[in-house]
Amino acid sequence: MKTGTLVDASVVGAARRDDAEAGWAGHSRRKAVHGYKVHVGADAETALVEQLAVTPGNVHDGNHGESALPPDPGEVHADGAYRGRRFAAAVEARGGTPRIVAVGVWAQPDPASQREAERWLAERNRAIHRIRARVEKIFGTWKRSYGFRRMRWRGLANAHLRARLTATAYNLTRTANLLASG
Repeated sequence: MKTGTLVDASVVGAARRDDAEAGWAGHSRRKAVHGYKVHVGADAETALVEQLAVTPGNVHDGNHGESALPPDPGEVHADGAYRGRRFAAAVEARGGTPRIVAVGVWAQPDPASQREAERWLAERNRAIHRIRARVEKIFGTWKRSYGFRRMRWRGLANAHLRARLTATAYNLTRTANLLASG
């Protein structure tokens, strides 16, 4: 029986700035990138990629996260970008349980209650982060070992093909490593 799914997205630069199908993805602490966003749904135990979707870079993770969900997701671990009723409803519709990082608690009437609420939030998120962090390794491996920092071709269809080929190569290597260690 499946234990869970890891869901996340990463921005990959477009081949050229004149790629009309790519979009600008900004972040408060990083320089904006013109490219595509690759949404991944991976098995929580093996870190094998099960589902994949590619969108323009300006698409919000939570609005397109359901395309990265496999048919039977189990517990779905995701970061704060997937907060909101839309993604949680998509997870529940497939029979899964959303485990999404919370980002804040309502102000409490006294400082002791506030500290307790913040402690509860930190403990809840720690359990989710410990499992969810495995999906970052997938993107790190893709970008470091498979040259996936920037697309080689223009267009959304080509970006999707490149992401599928990279995921296939990653899954084959990961499976060989799992079999060798098991």
